[in-house]
Amino acid sequence: MAFREVAVTEIREVLRAWLSGAGLRQVAAQAGVDRKTARRYVAAAAEAGLARDGGVAQLTDELLGQVAQAVRPARPGGHGQARDQLEACHAQIEAQVKSGLSVVKIGVLLERRGVAVPYRTLHRFCVERCGFGKTATTVRVADGEPGAECQVDFGYLGMLADPVTGRRRKVHALIFTAAYSRHMFVWLSFSQTLGTLIAGCDAAWAFFGGVFRVLIPDNASPIVADADAVNPRFTAGWLDYAQHCGFATDAARVRSPKDKPRVERAVQYVRGNFFAGEDFAGLSDAQARAEAWCRDVAGTRIHGTIQARPGEVFAAAEAGALLPLPDTAYDVPVLTRVKVHRDFHVEVARSLYSAPQAYLGRHLDARADSALVKLYCHGVLVKTHPRQEPGRRVTDPADLPAEKTTYAMRDVESLAAAARRHGDSIGIYADRLLDTDLPWTKMRQVYRLLGLVRRYGPGPVDTACQRALDLDVVNVTKIASMLEKATEGTPLPPRPAAAAAARFARDPAEYRTGRQLELIPGGKQASQ
Repeated sequence: MAFREVAVTEIREVLRAWLSGAGLRQVAAQAGVDRKTARRYVAAAAEAGLARDGGVAQLTDELLGQVAQAVRPARPGGHGQARDQLEACHAQIEAQVKSGLSVVKIGVLLERRGVAVPYRTLHRFCVERCGFGKTATTVRVADGEPGAECQVDFGYLGMLADPVTGRRRKVHALIFTAAYSRHMFVWLSFSQTLGTLIAGCDAAWAFFGGVFRVLIPDNASPIVADADAVNPRFTAGWLDYAQHCGFATDAARVRSPKDKPRVERAVQYVRGNFFAGEDFAGLSDAQARAEAWCRDVAGTRIHGTIQARPGEVFAAAEAGALLPLPDTAYDVPVLTRVKVHRDFHVEVARSLYSAPQAYLGRHLDARADSALVKLYCHGVLVKTHPRQEPGRRVTDPADLPAEKTTYAMRDVESLAAAARRHGDSIGIYADRLLDTDLPWTKMRQVYRLLGLVRRYGPGPVDTACQRALDLDVVNVTKIASMLEKATEGTPLPPRPAAAAAARFARDPAEYRTGRQLELIPGGKQASQ
């Protein structure tokens, strides 16, 4: 049997008509209830102390409550007989709910066992006692101070033609919603990279005219490196940008849209009111129209929650509370972790940069913007280089071992100076070796000459170089041969004297015979 809940307004209307002097038939007609119901209300009120000549002022909330309790059907435990039948089948119903059966199917199975209850009663029982469709309770979080908080979310809008590639691509909306005024800004993009996020934030700050003190994004990978409900770890690139602008980041928990409810519903609003059904020439056209839509449509509508125009509330309460815009534009850096290889260089953005010898084989943190590349070890700056184009290299000679610096840098002047320090002849001989259009191609010969100095000493090598210079022989192999045979100090042999005239020399004219040979046809010779 179903029971009808008693309405307080119904009780008040019956008693008010009765106090005016009307009979029960007229009271029931005036209140729109059955005459028996009107009689029960009047009887319960009289038992609670209502006097017919006492006036309407007697109809207090306390009196009406007593009447409602008195006329309410008796239900042990607050429920009717149908609920008692369901309690007897609680274990079976709970098992069916856990197995995924619907409430309708559970009702069909109960009817087969002779338990027929109203659907609403069964549904309430499944929700309250068996965990069907149960959701956690929620509370409305205060909006906070004006200008303090901005919630951010990425949402998929649809497909958009890309004039660059000539094909349709997925377009996403980065939506910024001010928590206090609900004023919003939309940034469109084809990707969800750190560069896109930073570009969207810069455009949002320009649209709002300032920076919010706290930004509440979701757990996008360019922002959050390690998600945690209490202490999330942000990426180095995002922290660097946040420090540049001066805002703090309070990332929402994973799969917790209630942490940023102000912007969650805005995704559907942007998709349905702005993007759906429109024809855009490209991403730039869509972005220009999105900014106009945020200002002229979304900003001027009467918001359902705050019952005011978000643009007007923002201008009146939040615009003056924002942080000022950064003085300089943010130079998006490349932040990476690199290893110092055996050649004393690290690779950053496809370019090579030298690192001090002390960090050989270790990992360093690199930050490269458009002007500089900085290398850090445990937070300490250890090297700075000017930024190079991809494929280029910059090397500081101080980073290389002293014995390898000259050759690595192709410093022929330093190499020649090192040779001159061992002797004048050695220096002159090195200069002769390097005296070519491509002097660096002869550096290995000078290194071999210096190796001979280390092996035999500067004195013998200087003597050998002087001997070779006297003979105009510029060849390190000859110097090595002289030193190996210890002939660098052997005196030069005397020059041979001019040959004397032969004793029996005869005049060549005496050998003439007087006959002349004549070549005749056929290749034969004839004498005359």
